[in-house]
Amino acid sequence: MTINYPNGQAFALDRWETSHSPNRVDSFGNRGMTLEDEINKSNQYYLANEIAVIHKKPTPIQIVSVDYPKRSAAKIKEAYFQRASTTDYNGVYQGYYIDFDAKETQNKTSFPLQNFHEHQIEHMRQCLNQQGICFAIIKFVTDKTIFVLKASDLIRSWDAQFSGGRKSIPRTEIEAKAYKVDYHINPLVPYLKAVDQIIN
Repeated sequence: MTINYPNGQAFALDRWETSHSPNRVDSFGNRGMTLEDEINKSNQYYLANEIAVIHKKPTPIQIVSVDYPKRSAAKIKEAYFQRASTTDYNGVYQGYYIDFDAKETQNKTSFPLQNFHEHQIEHMRQCLNQQGICFAIIKFVTDKTIFVLKASDLIRSWDAQFSGGRKSIPRTEIEAKAYKVDYHINPLVPYLKAVDQIIN
């Protein structure tokens, strides 16, 4: 099946299917587990224990071509993302609207701002203007270190790049401004501890 972004660029479906396969070994020791997988597991724990209701946002897809090999089965052959996505997750925690994006980087010393798109940053601005709790969860893959960076700090760095600033956020700056989140058993990524600090 082929799925394309609105600009016609192909979506890496094979990589997505691999990361979402039900046959994957789903454990903390799984080196192939993405940050998204880890957050999804954490959100399942938060939901099951009535701590928070936070879900990954569905991405609307427009189906273009469908193959019907037999009456009881249909296979999507081509589809397009209908519009650019905003952030990955949203929900409610202790009466607060929560909205955030999750990003990984192989870079050891900085986080490239190109990992975000302008429409995502603008969405974060809008959420902050409505008093929402908005942030980015950033994972440095090489040493599996996770940080929760407030949207206000991310936006400040984003804006600065257009007036001669860096095109990335130094890891040292992230370590100074963000909240480090250590892996746990349940939830796997206890990012709401960082949210508690943002609220307070």
